[in-house]
Amino acid sequence: MAEAVPDTRRLLTKPQNLNDAYGPPSNFLEIDVGTPQTTGVGRQRYTNYEVRIKTNLPIFKLKESSVRRRYSDFEWLRNELERESKVVVPPLPGKALFRQLPFRGDDGIFDDSFIEERRQGLEQFINKVAGHPLAQNERCLHMFLQEEIIDKNYTPAKVKHAQTV
Repeated sequence: MAEAVPDTRRLLTKPQNLNDAYGPPSNFLEIDVGTPQTTGVGRQRYTNYEVRIKTNLPIFKLKESSVRRRYSDFEWLRNELERESKVVVPPLPGKALFRQLPFRGDDGIFDDSFIEERRQGLEQFINKVAGHPLAQNERCLHMFLQEEIIDKNYTPAKVKHAQTV
């Protein structure tokens, strides 16, 4: 019985020109979570993060935007996507309950190293979610990424194409 030999021929591809090599990518979605700011005092103290988006995907009405979001806003987005879409939603970075206990030797959830660790986890989360083609159709994702204030009483809906303002 003869063994099957794998086909090792190169695929035929068209030659790449300078526009293809150095022009803008055909579709891109870049989301950065950064610039943490801690505000408030006592039980009213919280940290929010700047969520910046750059894209050329036609489904988004703004090609560049920047909004500030708290951890609880990320929780809201995750819950909305789980409830309204068929997307398997990745987990958020943990709540860090032990860091919230009093009489610790550090700043707890306001410690710089914890804030940076959480920032990285939130950035991974939002990039995984927003990169999913089905999630890109969800109105809650568009509100989260591009609207200054999240209307938590919104009517869940699919986004067909970018709405012009």
